[in-house]
Amino acid sequence: MTVHDMAGHLIRRMHQTSAHVFAAQTKAAGLDVTPVQFAAMDAIRDNPGIDQAGIAAAIAYDRATIGGVIDRLEQKGWISRSVSKRDRRARVVTLTDAGTAMFERILPVVRDLQSDILPGLTEEERRHFLELAHKSSTAAAQS
Repeated sequence: MTVHDMAGHLIRRMHQTSAHVFAAQTKAAGLDVTPVQFAAMDAIRDNPGIDQAGIAAAIAYDRATIGGVIDRLEQKGWISRSVSKRDRRARVVTLTDAGTAMFERILPVVRDLQSDILPGLTEEERRHFLELAHKSSTAAAQS
């Protein structure tokens, strides 16, 4: 097996493709958002009042650097932070009305670019790939 046949190498290459496609197509749509910002907005939308550590866990992102992502979303006016009523040390995060509107604007663009992330695969191959990736991702999160 050569390096080019190893899972880590192929996953890295696929990540590069995914990030490039996301950046190019969101920019073409006039959107200023990164994949991590979009994932954070999705986690916040699905879990109103979630704290920063919860967002990091939900999107499998480093807790030490999620603060910068949240800062940028707040600067854009897409989220707000407030002191948690349950734990005064924690900050809860919610989407603002502008953030909800922006998420709804971004979502169809992200849905449409999915086929470009896995070029050369049939719909059946894409579905099978996603099943296997989900299975592996879930197993990794449980270990």
